[in-house]
Amino acid sequence: MAEGENDPLTLFKNFYSTCLLIFSAICIHGLMLTNQTGLSKDGNSYGTIFLFWAAIIWLAMIEGGQASHVGLAPVSQELYKETHPVSYKIAEHCNKGANLDRYLLGRQFGVIFVVFCVNLSGGPIGTATLWNMPEWVIQVFFKTGFSMILFTCMVGQLNTQVNASICMLDFINNYFSLFTYWGCIFVEFTGFVHFSYAISMIVHNLAGQQMEQKEPAKEGFDLLFFWTRVLFSFGILSFSLIITIAALFEGKTTMWDSVPKVISVILFFGLMSVVGMLEGMQIAFFGVAKLTEEERGNNKWALSTCDILYNRRNGLNLPGFMIGRQLTVVTCFFVVARVTTQNVGDDEKNVMGISDGLQGFLNLGFQGALITTILASISWQLVAGAFPVAFLSTPVTYVLLRICLFLEGTGICNGAWVLAAIHKSIAGFQRDEVYIGTAEERRSRGMKDNSKREIDMPALSGFSGVNLPGFSNAPKSLRDLAESDPAVKEYMNEVAKDMGKDSSSGGDVLAPPASHGSADDSEVEA
Repeated sequence: MAEGENDPLTLFKNFYSTCLLIFSAICIHGLMLTNQTGLSKDGNSYGTIFLFWAAIIWLAMIEGGQASHVGLAPVSQELYKETHPVSYKIAEHCNKGANLDRYLLGRQFGVIFVVFCVNLSGGPIGTATLWNMPEWVIQVFFKTGFSMILFTCMVGQLNTQVNASICMLDFINNYFSLFTYWGCIFVEFTGFVHFSYAISMIVHNLAGQQMEQKEPAKEGFDLLFFWTRVLFSFGILSFSLIITIAALFEGKTTMWDSVPKVISVILFFGLMSVVGMLEGMQIAFFGVAKLTEEERGNNKWALSTCDILYNRRNGLNLPGFMIGRQLTVVTCFFVVARVTTQNVGDDEKNVMGISDGLQGFLNLGFQGALITTILASISWQLVAGAFPVAFLSTPVTYVLLRICLFLEGTGICNGAWVLAAIHKSIAGFQRDEVYIGTAEERRSRGMKDNSKREIDMPALSGFSGVNLPGFSNAPKSLRDLAESDPAVKEYMNEVAKDMGKDSSSGGDVLAPPASHGSADDSEVEA
């Protein structure tokens, strides 16, 4: 349950939501054991349950890992090199160049794949019934997919997002997280959703802003390989859009019959825009979480949003937003899935006259997943990652935040807080501030921690085998400065080298190296 919120209303929400979760879990497993889900209908119940839980656990790591990787990006990984070695190993690669963007790209496509496995394993077939349950229960929990939505949201997504949003270091400090990270990097390498990069470039150009060059410009084969994947991704996306819109106007989707075709198209793009905003908001919120108040700017919408997220409810509005956001996104996905999933019977003409084999594949709805992944998710995340503060500086962000917090306030997914509390207690997670302090504290000490450890610097005992008089008792602030500032470290190394040379030649051991600045630099302001 949420820390510090143990009032009767919150406890009631936790209770009824947890009861709904338990009931949903029982129903899903009952359907799998009675061979009434998409995968178990062929008779392999236990194999289906194994795949279901493997997908749920992996989804939970992917969802929580995103919060950690994005939130820790502004923080020097040297701060937790000793306390969290696996987190450090991941950050060492993730924080180089554009690797964070690559991870986000692969991660989103990975989520789509894993969610497909979850739905294939646990999603009920159309004629599913269970234990003589009333028809209204079957309609609410089975036909609408409500039980799958609750279980997937609370177990596979929200509970890990809650913990990872405030315990980023502890959450990814394991080799399962390391494996998941590299898996996402590989998925990005395949290029299926590379057109997202082109969209990000277009957005930057329209805004009159240059994209931040996180890596040297691609040349030769690297450049050719990149644009080949972009064109490949564009081709798949274009076909998916054309075939989906054609199916909408031909009335061959699972959209409700009472909705006009034109409204279906408008609804499709409108809901994708809402999903895109929510996807970008989570990236922006995690990215801004570790910034100081000065770095967050002075826009009134950005300041109001940050105040709600980080200063109220003991900081629990950030994970609370994740719960409301997930509910909103899942609801939008439910409608988008009905809009994009094609429904062509054996005796009907295929959409645009395509082959039966291709039509059967499109009836599964993969084209909708691809469209949503690129146009309603990754592209928005890349833009939000590039301009996190600007993304917060709009009234749309503020309004959507309020809506998400309202949905979270209903308590329908409060079971995620219960699961998160249990997981946190078992795993021994602690808030990041325990290890690395707040952003203001890190800034006040030059981005270095205030622990009692001795930093691994030769300046403490000597360079090149030569002890520097007095440095073993130097103030910690000076030692932190030597560790944090490469120029200071280089200067001290040069001092040590010159001392070594002078010692061997009998010269002045305290002679400094060549000056690093002008004569004015010799005056140090007190």
